[in-house]
Amino acid sequence: MKVAIPHWQGRISPVFDVAGNVLLVEFADGAERSRSDTRLDSQDPHARAARLAELGADVLICGAISRPMEWAVSSAGIEVIPQMCGEVEGVLAAFLGGRLGQGPYLMPGCRGRRRRGRGRGRGARCGRVSEGMSGGPAE
Repeated sequence: MKVAIPHWQGRISPVFDVAGNVLLVEFADGAERSRSDTRLDSQDPHARAARLAELGADVLICGAISRPMEWAVSSAGIEVIPQMCGEVEGVLAAFLGGRLGQGPYLMPGCRGRRRRGRGRGRGARCGRVSEGMSGGPAE
């Protein structure tokens, strides 16, 4: 399994839509097998999704993400785990340990409202950015 995490200064990037770099970590049998860092040049949802698929990503762990971007990534067959924050290494450890949805990794204001699985929301907009925005989370 390959996990993609957009990052900035050792932390998950606040907004995936404008993140410049993605860390790809490959795991097998619960252990890390490889790691690489890749630049994401395009901000177009379909181009970003295609690039992640080309890199072999199975899962995207990210902060805020716009609806069109989330749909594009999900449509490329990549599971999206949005609304996450924190140090990349801590998030990876929590993901492997099944603790990712716990308090310290949820974006502020998202406690208990995390969307699950392939972009199908449960009415919460927490962690999504409005279309066309390049800033912080929408209301």
